[in-house]
Amino acid sequence: MESRSTRLKHYGRAFHSRSRIREKDRTGAVLEDFKKTLSFPTATCSLQDLARKGADLADEQVVLYGYLGTRRDASKSLTFAELHDAGLKYTIQLVSTPVKGVDGSDSPHQKLRALETHTPVAIDGTVISRKAPKASDASEGSRNIITSVEIKVENLIPLNAFPKDIIMLQDTVFPPEQRHLQLRNDQGLRDTLDFRSKAARLVRDELCGKQDFIEIETPLLFKSTPEGAREFLVPTREPGLAYALPQSPQQYKQILMASGIPRYMQIAKCFRDEDLRADRQPEFTQIDMEMAFASGEDVMGTIETVIRRLWADCLAIDDLPEDFSRMTYQEAMSKYGSDKPDLRFGAELRRIEYMLPVDLIHKIGPLSDPAVEVMKFSGFNEPQATRKFVSAFMDSPEAQPFVQNPDGQPGIFVYDVRAPLQGLQVFGFEAAEQLEEMLDLDNGGLVVIQARKNVPFAGGSTPIGKLRLAMQKFAEKEEYLPRRTGFNFTWITDFPLFSPFDDAEPGQGGSAGISSTHHPFTAPKTPEDVDLLLTDPLAVKADHYDLVVNGVELGGGSRRIHNAQMQELIMREVLKMSDERMKDFAHLLEVLRAGCPPHAGIALGFDRLIAVMLGKESVRDVIAFPKSGKGEDLLVKSPTKMTEEQMKTYHLKLRD
Repeated sequence: MESRSTRLKHYGRAFHSRSRIREKDRTGAVLEDFKKTLSFPTATCSLQDLARKGADLADEQVVLYGYLGTRRDASKSLTFAELHDAGLKYTIQLVSTPVKGVDGSDSPHQKLRALETHTPVAIDGTVISRKAPKASDASEGSRNIITSVEIKVENLIPLNAFPKDIIMLQDTVFPPEQRHLQLRNDQGLRDTLDFRSKAARLVRDELCGKQDFIEIETPLLFKSTPEGAREFLVPTREPGLAYALPQSPQQYKQILMASGIPRYMQIAKCFRDEDLRADRQPEFTQIDMEMAFASGEDVMGTIETVIRRLWADCLAIDDLPEDFSRMTYQEAMSKYGSDKPDLRFGAELRRIEYMLPVDLIHKIGPLSDPAVEVMKFSGFNEPQATRKFVSAFMDSPEAQPFVQNPDGQPGIFVYDVRAPLQGLQVFGFEAAEQLEEMLDLDNGGLVVIQARKNVPFAGGSTPIGKLRLAMQKFAEKEEYLPRRTGFNFTWITDFPLFSPFDDAEPGQGGSAGISSTHHPFTAPKTPEDVDLLLTDPLAVKADHYDLVVNGVELGGGSRRIHNAQMQELIMREVLKMSDERMKDFAHLLEVLRAGCPPHAGIALGFDRLIAVMLGKESVRDVIAFPKSGKGEDLLVKSPTKMTEEQMKTYHLKLRD
């Protein structure tokens, strides 16, 4: 008699034997199922064709591709189902009945009834005219429903399976880890990518087809020459050697200008290892261009033509101005506290410290000799509602950066004709009277003041400039004010060529304590600016221009330094770059030395451009596979940790 342990051994062997058989059967089934999808009939028409001329195709045999939609089994012998086309833009009704002489699960009728919604299929059938339902709507969301004809199913080939564990309803919200399902389920996202594709084609057609630009791809494996942000390095198998991914094609396009290429363009991939925001991604796309024998005026005119074409062809807006407005950097910072102002609402700034009582200036904040600016928000004409808005804003997270400003909180005052001195009593009689006239407060309004250090403008915004935009956004979001509409373009010009060096922002600096505001290849604007280079570099204006729309910087460009000696002087004498750093630019100086013509260019952020055109809050909404706020692609799980073997290959070691 067998012992218990012997019986267990026999049982174990039998169990593993059955498992191997089942595994072998599963493997065989996988192979057979896949073989069935290797060949399928060629599509003879599309659902779009049926939508346009379905009646002309009645009684014809067609082959269609698409995804199964909702199915309704009317009886054992009658099934209705939807077929969505490959682009998920059109839908047609399928009608299925048992095919005479074909039984079992292999019959087209039974296959259709067994398949899950969203399964990709090839359908062979006959076009049948139908009478449209009485309450038919020719669209479902942004999908077009074909109601003039339907398809009598005669054969059906499943091209893959859709698993039952994935729930995909119209209102299903998918996480970033399932971006593929989000794209497939959200017609709006697919429409956005289609819009983006159309815009890219138009840009190429306008520049290359009409304005004689040449599209040239520049290398993605470049060298390390920081241009204002941290780079991504690509290690090689050679010890200590690495490429750098380009922050822009800047140097290559200047090299092209010296190479006899008169007009270059590229829709280029760029990379910056910087802190992420709604309008930033570690990899992004830009419309890059450069023009030889050209000035900044030529570039700005070209870009205005491109913008007008995009707005007319993509948005059906053909009333953009023939010439966009201009504003200097100083004017933008003075009037709006921002170098990318939203001009769709007023609230212009005025300096008022000269009219304020000394004791009030001391109460504003800790600064001893501040610049104090004021702005008026229009649209707030009813004092009680205005106070409610002020209270809501100051209690909101949006207000906290301003409440915690070490240079002093903003002062917000409601103009009220029933209050002493109309609510401006804190200013005193004389200043209140001046403010009332200066800000035209007869029709009411909200008065806001903010102090800042009394120093020349630097950077992209002032505290009150940020406050201006934050209050407007909050008022619109909470419906205290109507939302801004339209598009207001302006060029911001005459930026400072150099800025005080900031350790937090790596850039093209040297030991002089200053760095290039844009990049060190930007030319001074006038001969007078050239004269200031060695005596007062912070006073030098750049031939640099930014295109701004609705508070968004679409891009920036400049006239470049085309002379090698001048470029070297800027780097060595003004920025005081070290000899070691100068070697990084030896190639560019050599190129410029070979008779490089004057040239200018620009780069527009393509992701930002599309987001603005479609009214999206974030560039992530217009990118197929965006990175998260931490720079991660949660679908493919990148970046990944390097293995010991990889680090060994590239001669790398982790450091604490």
